[in-house]
Amino acid sequence: MTKKILILPGDYIGTEVLAEAVKVLEVLKAGGEKIAWTFGHLGGAAYDAEGHPYPPSTQKAAREADAILLGAVGGPKYDEVPRELRPERGLLAIRKDLGLFANLRPARVFEELADASPLKKELISNLDILILRELTGDIYFGQPRGRRKTAEGHDEGFDTMHYSRPEVERIARVAFEAARKRSRKLCSVDKENVLDTSRFWREVVIEVSKDYPDVELSHMYVDNAAMQLVRRPKQFDVIVTGNIFGDILSDEASMLGGSIGMLPSASLDVNNKGMYEPIHGSAPDIAGQNKANPLATILSVAMMFKYSFDNAAVSDRIEAAVKKVLQQGHRTGDIASSGDKVIGTREMGDAVVAVLRA
Repeated sequence: MTKKILILPGDYIGTEVLAEAVKVLEVLKAGGEKIAWTFGHLGGAAYDAEGHPYPPSTQKAAREADAILLGAVGGPKYDEVPRELRPERGLLAIRKDLGLFANLRPARVFEELADASPLKKELISNLDILILRELTGDIYFGQPRGRRKTAEGHDEGFDTMHYSRPEVERIARVAFEAARKRSRKLCSVDKENVLDTSRFWREVVIEVSKDYPDVELSHMYVDNAAMQLVRRPKQFDVIVTGNIFGDILSDEASMLGGSIGMLPSASLDVNNKGMYEPIHGSAPDIAGQNKANPLATILSVAMMFKYSFDNAAVSDRIEAAVKKVLQQGHRTGDIASSGDKVIGTREMGDAVVAVLRA
């Protein structure tokens, strides 16, 4: 059966990096993979075209697709748009609409890029961490939220952090299952010493752990986890945490390999239908200049085949092609060291395609 992919380029460099991912899809389709894709709008592009960051046409296409490939959303053009219509609201809306609760963010250091890391090589050599971020709860979605006047007449803003038992249980189970396929070590990150939400999170994770006696569970406060990621990152294998903590820690972890432009991500529902995207933003400052690194987006295609299409062979093939391109010395500006020859977005995509065709 042909797998249906919805492609949402989004804004600024999102359109550029997605174009290179489409080149990869075209090679795979020509080689016999049963895939087909259509294009849609999300974020600022959707607001421009249809007046809403997650319009009905995109909702329909997203619900019908087997997987979604996203570029990036947002940018200064939309700073004055009403809050409920800003590009980021489209991203939150599609995650909530499709029930994409499990965000998988691998932080892997390619040996060819060890010199691009800001950390010493011995700290990050062969590093391979998987961060599981709960994606549809926590303070980003909690109600009530807004602005109001205090009793003294002062302005204030407020948001609500909360998690229900089913929300914590399901992300914990995804994390334990992932740990079982790796080194059987799972670290749950929270702020249990301060937050009632985190205290509840830890209690539920401990309860779920009883079903996984073969997995070693540890706990760490989020501030310490942030420090340990740069102090001794190889102590971690799989990390599970809430939405806001995962947002911050996964971006920090992305720099262990030298560039946020190298990290893909998957956001999955209970049936492994997923939305796949690089974790970087829309980078308006380099948009249209053929400077963006497309490798995180191409690696997101690899994750799509692995998780939503259950095709590890194609996933491994794409990852091997990226590694080969790096071995050949191809570098975009964000991963280049002194003396490296820098190539552009399109040229990097072409290099990956050349390896896949060889």
